[in-house]
Amino acid sequence: MVIVMKPQCSKEDIAGVENFLKKLNLGVHISEGSERTIIGVIGDKRLLADAPLELMSGVDRIVHIVEPYKLAGRTFKPENSVIRAANAEIGGNRIAVIAGPCAVESEEQIISTARFLKEQGVTFLRGGAYKPRTSPYSFQGLEEGGLRILAQARKETGLPVVTEAVSTKSLELAAKYADVIQIGARNMQNFNLLQEVGRMKVPVILKRGLSATIEEWLSAAEYIMNEGNYNIILCERGIRTFETYTRNTLDLSSIPAVKELSHLPIIADPSHGTGRWRLVTPMSRAAIAAGADGLLVEVHPCPKEALSDGPQSLNFDSFAGLMKDIHKIAAIVGREI
Repeated sequence: MVIVMKPQCSKEDIAGVENFLKKLNLGVHISEGSERTIIGVIGDKRLLADAPLELMSGVDRIVHIVEPYKLAGRTFKPENSVIRAANAEIGGNRIAVIAGPCAVESEEQIISTARFLKEQGVTFLRGGAYKPRTSPYSFQGLEEGGLRILAQARKETGLPVVTEAVSTKSLELAAKYADVIQIGARNMQNFNLLQEVGRMKVPVILKRGLSATIEEWLSAAEYIMNEGNYNIILCERGIRTFETYTRNTLDLSSIPAVKELSHLPIIADPSHGTGRWRLVTPMSRAAIAAGADGLLVEVHPCPKEALSDGPQSLNFDSFAGLMKDIHKIAAIVGREI
């Protein structure tokens, strides 16, 4: 349930309700909007059966939430959330572009790519230091060595860094070097990892699971938010269907659906969503037209030599073309790149 406070309520009114709830050992989450404050209540609602909440100073009304995702839903926070990381943000009018290779392979590869991406006007540099692969014999990443290379690229270009954590151990190291932590599709329901990143308060990109419903996806975000971290960006990266031509089926309908259900920003990953580099640009255009707040695109200096996901990676020329295209689409829908 949420407690909607009156627009003119004082800080003392909010503190009074918060203290009352905490005395009952209930979880309290406060969302301060531009017009009014909403207090989310987590825990056994039976404790409030005889509580005169409506009579407390500053309280406007009580709203019961039926969805399992209490904090991620729009009932708790009607206004769109804007997530800030380093000198950038995701969720505002400007569309964020997160780009870089699937895996960090060498210093030369990352630095050259970061310099190119900086010239193209991207928002974040992405690169994987830890790579959870289907086969145990595939390249697994450079781990902390890769994180150091990403940090060096940030130092040289000023681009904030996005990288994936695959365990609580790797999360500690990734948070030390990166500006945004990515939780991959395979770990969307790794609840221990979600809770741990929730306690860290670091901005998080939460990818949709391989076969996850939208409700399961938002419920995964709830695990992070329930620990106090509201800095979450959802990422549609395609789901498994019967189709085999593409790597996954990029569910563009999830973008407006999530916009309706949740206040959290949502970006699209057309690289994993299709698995084919020729499809990345058209699906990027479509994602922005559908309302995505950003893109996550794999870019490599020489995709044929990539140690991971070469077939879905754009080379520099292709990515430059993508940037030109999405500028046009952004202008049509009243947004900026």
